[in-house]
Amino acid sequence: MSDTNTAEHTQPPLTVNGQYIKDLSFEVPGAPMIFHEMQGQNPEIPIHVDIDANKLGDNAYEVVLHLRVEASLPGNKPVFIAELAYAGVFILNVPEEHVQAVLLVECPRLLFPFARNLVADLTRDGGFPPLMIQPLDFVQLYRSRLEQMVANEGADTTETA
Repeated sequence: MSDTNTAEHTQPPLTVNGQYIKDLSFEVPGAPMIFHEMQGQNPEIPIHVDIDANKLGDNAYEVVLHLRVEASLPGNKPVFIAELAYAGVFILNVPEEHVQAVLLVECPRLLFPFARNLVADLTRDGGFPPLMIQPLDFVQLYRSRLEQMVANEGADTTETA
């Protein structure tokens, strides 16, 4: 076996080149009164998740995990709004048919613990208990995205027919 073949086979399928906060925002629109209004109430805290992937070069990609948390009291009274775009630059050495799945499942899975920690620190530093986001099922998010793409393609062909 030649040295070039050995080098090709030893390249890891996924390398993290860097991670960073791309965008971060935290608002408490009703401060300081919201802290008094919250006493004895548990806010509703929906979490919106999205993932973007952009090709940077040959096999280099930027993956951005977007988290948006909008806590509110009954009656839709906002408590806080936290938005985080946490990104990483990844080098992929996988077959082309697996690139999309790796970008939308494995890369966000690697970014998530760091993003989760940032959100917990942000909410704690904003005067609230730290928000510990439960682990996300990136496989299910990927499947939902694929189903939505298929449904949109079906809608496009029906509209033109």
